[in-house]
Amino acid sequence: MNPLVPAYGAASLADLSSSLLAVLGMDEDNPLGLTPAERVLLFLVDGLGADLLRAHPETAPFLSARLGGVLTAGFPATTATSLGSLGTGLPPGEHGMLGYQLAVPGAGYLLNCLRWTAPGPLIPPDEWQPTPTVYERAAAAGISASYVAPSEFESTGFNRAVYRGVRFVGADEVDDRVEGVHQALAEPRSHVTVYYGNLDAVGHRTGWGSPQWLEQLAVVDRMAERLAATLPPGTAMYVTGDHGMVNVTERIDVDALPALREGVALLGGETRARHVYADPGAAGAVLGAWRDILDGKAWVASREEAVESGWFGPRVRAEWLPRVGDVLAVPYAACAITASVAEPRESAFIGCHGSLTPAEQHVPLLEVSTR
Repeated sequence: MNPLVPAYGAASLADLSSSLLAVLGMDEDNPLGLTPAERVLLFLVDGLGADLLRAHPETAPFLSARLGGVLTAGFPATTATSLGSLGTGLPPGEHGMLGYQLAVPGAGYLLNCLRWTAPGPLIPPDEWQPTPTVYERAAAAGISASYVAPSEFESTGFNRAVYRGVRFVGADEVDDRVEGVHQALAEPRSHVTVYYGNLDAVGHRTGWGSPQWLEQLAVVDRMAERLAATLPPGTAMYVTGDHGMVNVTERIDVDALPALREGVALLGGETRARHVYADPGAAGAVLGAWRDILDGKAWVASREEAVESGWFGPRVRAEWLPRVGDVLAVPYAACAITASVAEPRESAFIGCHGSLTPAEQHVPLLEVSTR
């Protein structure tokens, strides 16, 4: 089985973002070939994988009837990285949000890029991710850019890293988000993103396809239908996800296997996309040990191999290379590489993501238009 390398430059989440700016008349690449509109609405559903949606058309009839193209999320297939791509229109190797937990080069500790927490000094978001966002570029072109999401997100470091330049609309309930979108689209030339995260959160706890997950999928479907019903003339609405998900049946606990801890300074990433940072001079031994133990269950590559294979995009900027693990461990079997002591909450997840499998990489792209 070979890794599904994301289709950067042709059909990835980064390509969706640049194409949406082109839809609004900006001088940006339009690799998806989307047609012009006066307004754009992006409904972003955390954890909405294309394969997952196809498996349950009866639960999501509105979305299933309109399922068209499929995009690749990018690597790792995780929220921090995918929203970095959507927020900049660039692949991960360019924007630098290369995973859930990354080493702060030279500091000896990890930054949680989603929660923006660390055991040491926090890096300012605009230094960690300095690229101008699509929202800053839109605002400079006279386009009203709005983000409708839970209120708690507004002041987070992650939000400042990937949503700089956007007008934040705090809305905690579905009704409030639908109303927030309606008001934001009243602007004559607007780019609006609305986020829903409960599908992913429930999938982590109970697994995708569980009764609880299906309840959330039905909520998403009804929300999409409500948004579509209130679109003003000249609007194109797109629905996508930031990654898919798999249910794991085996846990390989690094904290219980000394051979996987030998020579490891920091264990970053997450259970389906591990960045393994080696002690000085130990990278080769760590690579060999992880390959031996994970044989038949995961792709294990050196930093150089992962970069050359295009996992993060056509290139990784030189200044971002130290953020990448010396070794990358990416399961393709239904297993998770856990750390039960260091990460007790994440180690208990049933639904996981991050890898280069179709179930995790493929996200849907649906369109509803009132052009």
